Parts: sequence; structure tokens; C-alpha cells
Amino acid sequence: MMQHILTLNAGSSSLKFALFDAGTEVSERVRGQVEGLGSTPRLQAATPGDPPLDRKLSAEQAHDHASALAIAFGCLQQLFGKVAVEAVGHRVVHGGVEFTESIMLDEQKIAQLERLNRLAPLHQPHNLSGICAAQRVFPEAVQVACFDTAFHRSHPWVNDVYALPRELYDQGIRRYGFHGLSYEYVTERLSQIAPMHAAGRVVISHLGNGASMCAVEGGQSVGSSMGFTALDGLPMGTRCGQLDPGVVLYLMEERGLSVRQIEDLLYRRSGLKGLSGLSHDMRELEAAGTPEAMQAIDYFVFRARRELGSMAAILSGLDALVFCGGIGENAWRIRQRICAGFEWLGIELDGGRNRTGEVTISSDRSRVRVFVIKTNEEMMIARHAARFLSSAPGAFAAA
Repeated sequence: MMQHILTLNAGSSSLKFALFDAGTEVSERVRGQVEGLGSTPRLQAATPGDPPLDRKLSAEQAHDHASALAIAFGCLQQLFGKVAVEAVGHRVVHGGVEFTESIMLDEQKIAQLERLNRLAPLHQPHNLSGICAAQRVFPEAVQVACFDTAFHRSHPWVNDVYALPRELYDQGIRRYGFHGLSYEYVTERLSQIAPMHAAGRVVISHLGNGASMCAVEGGQSVGSSMGFTALDGLPMGTRCGQLDPGVVLYLMEERGLSVRQIEDLLYRRSGLKGLSGLSHDMRELEAAGTPEAMQAIDYFVFRARRELGSMAAILSGLDALVFCGGIGENAWRIRQRICAGFEWLGIELDGGRNRTGEVTISSDRSRVRVFVIKTNEEMMIARHAARFLSSAPGAFAAA
């Protein structure tokens, strides 16, 4: 019987999953999600070459990650019959100082990860909830945590530190960077598509509901727009991005906002949604065309251009620029506006290639090659999980 790797990405109201064959080469069989947990849940799944599955569920059926996982596994059984899950790979946003690479989970390591909840309150508790659910459903499977921060642990000290008292750095208050699984995958794909460029100075722009940029040199992360938490840097769907810390002090002292109220403001009511007063979705903002929506887009583009210049400065020049993520892969107008006027840096787009979203969207005379690469964090998680299978031979959960 073919054995499999299941990948999970547990969010506040969703559980994304994908199933991979755990053969000589990891290959994807299906991916899907159970979204709207506890309110208006639905199951969606897609397999190559088959019509997508889209099924409404009741709130009682899918009210938490455990029930969502049971539904997802039932879907896999319906599609493939007997499914042997040998390993479960989990996306975990924050690995702190301790975890610089993927790990096999045990109770001690899970307890260590729980202590990092305050560093990523929007993600970490839900990631751990997904781990607990998987332990119950697949008690014999290898459980592997894959960290969004791990790719950035090669940062030079100057890109890792804040100008605070040194003891705070030693206590873990530093720039961690995020979206590392996406950057790792895109870096690998770029090395296949354009190996000479991948070996040089590259800026990867992960633009989506979460947005950041990463400076990569010789395949290693040397700078990231995100810092201590996933709030810093670019504006995002509902997160503010760069913010003067004095604003937080003002809100506490003059407006009397509590820590929880500020957390809600910065994580859930800011970014594109806060600026537009309409939506966090770039597609809706482009379609709406209201002055507020246009201003929100203008600010997003302005900040992306500013960050691109910063990343190029870290690298002392640029050989390649890569767009990925939901906005980066699909919003050609945003890509065009970000790159416009960067001819001095060597960037020149081909308008036709950019509109159709080809892999290479720069012009033939552009000194900097510009690419659009569809990211695949699930594949990266599955590859990391596969490395641990030899550590626990024969371990699988069959149903």
C-alpha cells in the first residue's frame, strides 16, 4: 500500500490540507480546506484532472480543528479508499530562537512552542491546535513542525537586531522574519528555472493577505521586511505593517486602549481593510474603485516600492526579482506599478508578458530578470516531513 504525507495549515477559522505520496519523490495527490469553522463551514478539495469538490457543512459538523480534520480525512478516504498517513507536516509560524529547522514533535517541544504564542497570536495558537488534532487522529504517525522563521535564521547580526539594550536581544527580542516556507520553495524553484540568477542577488516579494519581502544572496536569506512579529514591514490584508512604536504608546496613554484592543486593531482592523474601509481583498479593492480603495492600493504599492529599494540596498544591487503569493502571482497591475520607475536599478517589464503572467515578465533588455513563481508551501512542508520518515520506520496510521 502506498504510504502518504499529510500537510496541515491550521488557521483561526480554517484547516488547509494536502495529501502527498511518500514515495521516492514526493508528489501531490489532492489539496483542500475546511473553512468557516463554527459559522458557515464548507469543504473544498481539488485533485488534478477532476472536478473540484465543494460541499456545505453544518456548524455542528465542523466547529473546531479536530472535527475539520475528521471531515478532511473522510474526504481523502472517499477519494482514494484506504489512506495510510505515515507523517503529518504542520506549518508553524514561529520557531523562536531555538528552532532553526524542521523538527519531529514530542510533548516537550510542543510545550516550548506554546511559549511562543504571544509572538504570533494570530497564528501560533491555531497551528498548535491543528497539531493536537492530528495527534489524536493519527497517533502513530510522525508529527513534524515546519517553521516560517527557520529560513531567516541565516540573517547577519545587523539584520537580526534592534537598537535596544543588548540583554533584550539575548532574551530573544530580535528580527525573525516570516513566510520562510514560501521563500524556501521559491528559492528552490528559481534555482531550477534560472540557476545563475538564483546564485546571485535576489529579492522575493511574497504579496498576499500576509505580505513581506526577502533579500536572498547565494540561496540564503540576508534580510526580511518582517521582524519580531508578523506585523512589521509591508501593509497587509488586515495588518498594519511598519508602525512608529510611539503610536502604540499614544493609544495606551491618551486613548486608554488595552493590550487586547491594540492587538485587535493592529492585526485585524488595519492594512488594506483599515485604509479602504471596505475589504482586505486586493481584487475587491481594484474592482470597487472608490477613492478610499484607490488610496489603500496606492499605499500598498508605495510601501512595496520602498521595501524593494531597501532590499536591493542590503544586497548592493539586484540580479533577479520574484513575485509570489496571491497578489504577486495574479495582480498584474500591482506588479506593473511596483516595478515602474525602477529602470535605474535595471528593472524593465514586458507589458504583454506581465499581463498574461508568464514565468519571466521582464523585457529582453532588462538587466534584472523578473519572475512570477507560484509558491507551494505545502510541497515544502511535505519534503521536510519526508526527511523524518527514516527516523520512525514503519510508523503509519491506516484507515
